[in-house]
Amino acid sequence: MLSINNIYIQYGDRILLNNITLTIKEKEKIGLVGRNGAGKSTILKVISQYISPDKGSVSRPNESTLCYLHQELDLPKGKTVIDEALTAFEEVKKLEQAILDMEKEMGERTDYESDSYMQLLQDFSDANERFNFLGGQTMQADAERILTGLGFKNKDMNRLTDEFSGGWQMRIELAKMLLQRPDYLLLDEPTNHLDIESIIWLEDFLKTYEGVVIIISHDKMFLDHVTNKTVEIELGNVYEYKAPYSKYVELRKERKEKTEAAYKNQQRVIAHKEKIINKFMAKATKTKMAQSMKKQLDKLERVEIAEEDVSTMNIQFPPAPRSGRVVIDAQKIVKNYGDLKVLSGVDFTMERGDRVSFVGQNGQGKTTLSKILINVEPSTSGDVELGHNVQVGYYAQNQAETLNGDKTLLQVMESKAPEEMRTKIRSILGAFMFSGEDAEKKVKVLSGGERARLALACMLLQPFNLLVLDEPTNHLDMLSKEVLKEAIKQYDGTLVVVSHDRDFLQGLTNKTIEFRDQKLYEYLGDIDYFLEKRKIQNMREAEKRSVQKKEKITIEETIELSAEQQQLLHKKTKSIKNKISNVERKINDKEKEIKTIESKMAATDFYESPKSQEVIEKYQNAKIQLDELMEEWELYQMDLDELNG
Repeated sequence: MLSINNIYIQYGDRILLNNITLTIKEKEKIGLVGRNGAGKSTILKVISQYISPDKGSVSRPNESTLCYLHQELDLPKGKTVIDEALTAFEEVKKLEQAILDMEKEMGERTDYESDSYMQLLQDFSDANERFNFLGGQTMQADAERILTGLGFKNKDMNRLTDEFSGGWQMRIELAKMLLQRPDYLLLDEPTNHLDIESIIWLEDFLKTYEGVVIIISHDKMFLDHVTNKTVEIELGNVYEYKAPYSKYVELRKERKEKTEAAYKNQQRVIAHKEKIINKFMAKATKTKMAQSMKKQLDKLERVEIAEEDVSTMNIQFPPAPRSGRVVIDAQKIVKNYGDLKVLSGVDFTMERGDRVSFVGQNGQGKTTLSKILINVEPSTSGDVELGHNVQVGYYAQNQAETLNGDKTLLQVMESKAPEEMRTKIRSILGAFMFSGEDAEKKVKVLSGGERARLALACMLLQPFNLLVLDEPTNHLDMLSKEVLKEAIKQYDGTLVVVSHDRDFLQGLTNKTIEFRDQKLYEYLGDIDYFLEKRKIQNMREAEKRSVQKKEKITIEETIELSAEQQQLLHKKTKSIKNKISNVERKINDKEKEIKTIESKMAATDFYESPKSQEVIEKYQNAKIQLDELMEEWELYQMDLDELNG
């Protein structure tokens, strides 16, 4: 059992943790939740003795082990991925050498009846038992299994850790911790750098983990799947709920409602008694009774309503300058990284006002294409053209991490602001919940969520009409996600957003692009429309099925179809391809028809013509017919994909 006893931490005038006490029992899996900057990471640092509190203590069993995955990693360089992972077995390797030494000693000694020889046998037995418990017989296989689960390929095992980004280095560190099997596993935002396959694998691993797990995460689904207890930190206090996240939200609401009802009821009782006391005090015959009642009232345990942090960002994107009708026109984009093919001849076009989400497994090219489209990264081949007067606002996946930690918030904003925006910097910081002296803080003291808010604030310093957001919800707390989503919904420019967060994407876009097998698949609706078309419940299931399908192909790829099956498959495939070709011809004809009508409508005297209304109706009908043809094409394409699978 781990005990947190009266921990008090204060930074300047702010009390971060106000004498909090918490008991963590064996095998508990705890989700640590709260607003950005509430003190979640600080609690993990105190438990792991990474920092010391101003007051209070933490106690846990002497022989227990603990690993802490935090957001600032410093992985040693010069080792291969597999060798670095195997450093988790330092104790195992020492035991292995000790066992070899004892075997050699037993082979040389002949005093089989002596007490020292009996002790040697006992030590040898204990060492072997501990060696096997720690995975000594299977450490290489275990290391490869966990690294693979976290997304590494066989070819990555012998690459140097130096070659990998910070996100991948975090996976190596996480693998080392999982291999050590500590009694207490502390994870600070472990899913931020994981793709969906790895998140699912980690969920399954942690569900059956024998030790205590304490997780900070803003991924609702991950918390629901892994945790059985939620600890909320709010304004320096902690509140415990014996439930995973979604149930905690319900219980929290019930608790607050009950507390408010009890408070109101008690206030009515107190007011009534005070009225009687005041009335009786005025009468000499009732004074004694009034004093007695007052003593009872003073002893009454008052119901208190805890303070609640309801502060939110106030994001409002500036009006988008008008761009040309075509915002992006990308043709035959190919992107390779050495032998790795990411995109294979894809086309992508956006018109003014389009709102598009990029979805699919990590590694399929979502971030890569978003960078290529705005000329942040070159393609291997193909052409990209930005439309007239297109001005880009870009939030990169690691945007918050690129901020200079030694600068103050004010200095960061000033370095990115054009001259005309200098006078508005403090008000923009205030809108992102950085007020007063916060502006003079160094960036390095900010939490991950606070850095994310600062990075978003920097975006508002320049006008833009094409907003490209790559995983913008990483590090943001639940309420900040909702505020950001509402601001994006009000934004009047063109939008591309890369995300795995279904809650965030719902109702946000009017087009969804799925990245799969180096190709793009277009769905004319938001994330719910995409999921409905894929006939699945959620994105995780979609991507999990894709993983299972790949595994199935790997297992069954050596099984040959019979001649009759091949003939039937060929016949079905040919039929669907013919239908696709037929629909594509109709789509092409309909698009030409629409362009012809648009040319007529562009004439300066069009609306003066008596037939203008008839042409407009024809145009609207043609657009509806085109949408229907596109849906028909999508269904046939899905049928063809299933046959190919």
